[in-house]
Amino acid sequence: MRPGSSDKKASKHAWHLWPRGGAGSTRAVGLAAIVLLTQVCAPANAAGANADGWIGLYPATDFAIGVDGAPVEPALRQAAWYFRHEDIAVPRAGLPLAGFETGVHAFDDIRRWTAGRAAAAPIDFPPLVWVAAPQQLRHARLADDARTVVTAQGSMPLHLVPKIALNRSYVDVSSIAFFGARDLALRGTATTSGFVARSIWPNDFRLGPRAPAVRALPPGPPPDALRTLMREEPQGGARSPFAAMTLWLRADASPDWAGRPVIGMMVNGAQGDDDEAHGGHFAIVTGRVQPDGGIGDWLVNNFYSLDVESEKGIIAAPVPLDNYLADLNSGQGWYRPSTMLVAVLQDERAAVLVQSALNRVFNQFYRHQLVYYHPNQNCASISVDTLRALGWEVPARGPSSRALAWLAYPFVAIKDRSIDKGRLAFDYLRTDQTRLMPAAALEEAFGSLLAMGRAKLTGPDGALAAMLAQDLQALAFLRFPQFPSSRAFGGAPAESTWEYRTLVPSDPAMAQIVPVPPRPFPPELRDADLLPSPWTPADYATVVWCVISVVGVPVLLWRWWKRHRQRRMESLSG
Repeated sequence: MRPGSSDKKASKHAWHLWPRGGAGSTRAVGLAAIVLLTQVCAPANAAGANADGWIGLYPATDFAIGVDGAPVEPALRQAAWYFRHEDIAVPRAGLPLAGFETGVHAFDDIRRWTAGRAAAAPIDFPPLVWVAAPQQLRHARLADDARTVVTAQGSMPLHLVPKIALNRSYVDVSSIAFFGARDLALRGTATTSGFVARSIWPNDFRLGPRAPAVRALPPGPPPDALRTLMREEPQGGARSPFAAMTLWLRADASPDWAGRPVIGMMVNGAQGDDDEAHGGHFAIVTGRVQPDGGIGDWLVNNFYSLDVESEKGIIAAPVPLDNYLADLNSGQGWYRPSTMLVAVLQDERAAVLVQSALNRVFNQFYRHQLVYYHPNQNCASISVDTLRALGWEVPARGPSSRALAWLAYPFVAIKDRSIDKGRLAFDYLRTDQTRLMPAAALEEAFGSLLAMGRAKLTGPDGALAAMLAQDLQALAFLRFPQFPSSRAFGGAPAESTWEYRTLVPSDPAMAQIVPVPPRPFPPELRDADLLPSPWTPADYATVVWCVISVVGVPVLLWRWWKRHRQRRMESLSG
């Protein structure tokens, strides 16, 4: 158990922002109470989350959002179950929904689908987008007393959704100071008592619309250079200003990026108060550079375990970037600093292919044909495996140690008296590091993209790689600070299992770990066509060690006894 962070005392101006329902209040219950006790009233300056603009590559108006107590429901029944208490956007009737093939594993599905898909095929829509709140204030500021949110049309009282029960920290006076002077975008619910904010996003976090200044790469191979950039600011940039820079620009490319499609790869750093989160988190992002450089509407494809209740309230889904980072409970920006590598493209076809494929993966994920497993079916591996299945062979870095994996299995199993822990140790050490460590995946992806751009490749193997080589115009790098709050500041993510080990206390009793309750997948939601999960390397190792235990150990004992008997006979005869 990790010690809880001490909340700073709030000023009299900020006290109203803190939830008063105690740690047991939940976000869903809090919002439900607000809706029940007050008639929802959408003032002119609180627009629907789908009123205009974009959600990633999609026009926001192509989605429906439940209003006035009439929720919308995704077509996929498993997805509907996971989001039964959440505000979501679903594609309107008649739009092309991403499908899935039955009776196959998720990435075999992607490979077969890619092989039969035309390069110019239109984008498929996701089963849902987790918008988290039905309304938005696109340009607003906090009043000096932090009790009111002010827009060009007027002002209204400001409230925050309650802190969820498992969340050990929340907004405090340092948060209010950080956001106080900024132009903000808020997601939330307008009521007769004011605006109840679910997320608070600084609009000055932007890219473009013109290319930012070119930053010379640090010395060394491109993966190492990117690692240097990720770590050049103290604590991975947790307390540093937001920064945007161009790392590479094609010689004949226009510096005007407005309207350009992008594929981003985001890595969230290490948390400062959770020793299970030093490796960070990985997600693929798609969208367009907006005319004002805004990036909050980009779509983040966030894969997270569905079989546990996240202490932050996270549910795996495509989610707008502003909510992914700035949701008051689940936003990654409240827990750690982040970086994003952005590929700016001439044509949208590569981004359309990637997003359409990830939508299919989400279908298989919600159905539990693809099951989250931390060593090799995690946020990084699911993302990288999708890119590879589409034809971009992101370079592999290899496992941490095959030999050590074989030794670690029995050692950990005996030490901890747990076969399951021995299996985990084996799979962690045996998994390619680009499928395990988000930083390693980002570094290798950067090296591959830079090689494509510099060589102007025209025909590499694979559909996605060919598109990227032809359409890549620029590579940009974004650094996001951690939003100040009562939570400890995080840092840069570990890039290897060896570095990870140095960050974890040697005494398990000193490790800060947040226990989370399970969320079992209902048996009635399991489709009949689901295949069993493929064997992991640890499954094969288990067989080998079982054979050694059943056959090898008796043979070794017999040979020892035979040799011991022979020596005894020789000594007697002598």
